[in-house]
Amino acid sequence: MATTSAPGVGLLKGLGVTIKHLFKQPATQMYPKQRPDLAPRTRGVIALMDENCTVCMLCSRECPDWCIYIESHKETVPPAKEGGRARTRNVLDRFAIDFSLCMYCGICVEVCPFDALWWSPEFEYAEYDMGKLLHEKEKLREWMDTVPAPPMLEEGAVAPAEVTDAIAKKEKELEAEAEKQREASAAAEAPKSKAVESGGGAPKKADVEVKGAGEIDQETFDKLIAEGKSERIARSKAKAAWVRKEKERLRAEQESAEGGAEGEGAGEEAAAKPKAAQVEVEAGQIDQETYDKLIGEGKSERMARAKAKAAYVRKERARLTAEQETASAEPATDDAQADDAGAVEGADAEPAPAQKVADVHVEGTGEIDQETFDRLIAEGKSERIARSKAKAAWVRKEKQRIIDEGGDA
Repeated sequence: MATTSAPGVGLLKGLGVTIKHLFKQPATQMYPKQRPDLAPRTRGVIALMDENCTVCMLCSRECPDWCIYIESHKETVPPAKEGGRARTRNVLDRFAIDFSLCMYCGICVEVCPFDALWWSPEFEYAEYDMGKLLHEKEKLREWMDTVPAPPMLEEGAVAPAEVTDAIAKKEKELEAEAEKQREASAAAEAPKSKAVESGGGAPKKADVEVKGAGEIDQETFDKLIAEGKSERIARSKAKAAWVRKEKERLRAEQESAEGGAEGEGAGEEAAAKPKAAQVEVEAGQIDQETYDKLIGEGKSERMARAKAKAAYVRKERARLTAEQETASAEPATDDAQADDAGAVEGADAEPAPAQKVADVHVEGTGEIDQETFDRLIAEGKSERIARSKAKAAWVRKEKQRIIDEGGDA
């Protein structure tokens, strides 16, 4: 015989559950007053980078819900080189996604070969009408602004071919633009040079013959290398700058020669004065202090080495120029004045300068300062940045230790 519970027991059990949860903290969030804490790469909605789309239709064909709609037309593209064949290219007219049908499987993002589709963390696009969930490419492009940047490449990884091709293309465009500007400035100076020629004045810049055009302007070369330009572009622009400066110098000498004895003397003095671009410097060295500073800031090794090389060349050129100016400025005096100058120099002689940190060579620079590394990791820095800064800190401490040991000795 089945047992039956007393009447009202079920009600008491339900009230017990209610009382049990009455004094607990609620598990819900007061949205929209309280915003959800989502991961940076949350899969909220699909965004479109329309400039990458080639209308290959792979995403539309692979979509299991057939919720992607694409329309395009063909255009004829002129040949890239003279004598080549014209090509046809698909131009995107419409790209729409019906999110009332989409099941957010992400297949379209995975199959896109040109990275035109991305996951965006945006999720607030609910509508009261299902027809408004059909979004066109303009709205999809707006969501692209909320897509986080791709992660950094690991140290030693090879950059994708698309990135290197894009950088090379941009460098060519900048070089072509600079060439157009030079041509425009030359065209603007042409009337002035014609007026000077008709008046029988100084010779034109184009009439001045420059020998040794294989030289380069080191200052321009170092500046372009420090800006991250390729060595080929930097060398060509530095060569053009050297030719321009040499032509200006030759023209100034010709004008001073025609101006009389006073102008000729001034021209010889200006020609005898050493210029920074004429000082030869062994450019294989680098300024270690600048290199350590840039590595500590998280710059790439190639950029840090290029800027450190440019800093070393500038310092060495300034030092050599100062020495040449000092040697040329010494007047020819008699023996008594020379003895007096030697006595004063000996009295005022200062002790040899202390060894600089940049002049100290440290072996085994693969080591890191563990204390700095742990502190940066604790602050949330990436391992690559923490390792580079810890490496620079170790080098600085090791150099200081070597200098202190040398001072004690």
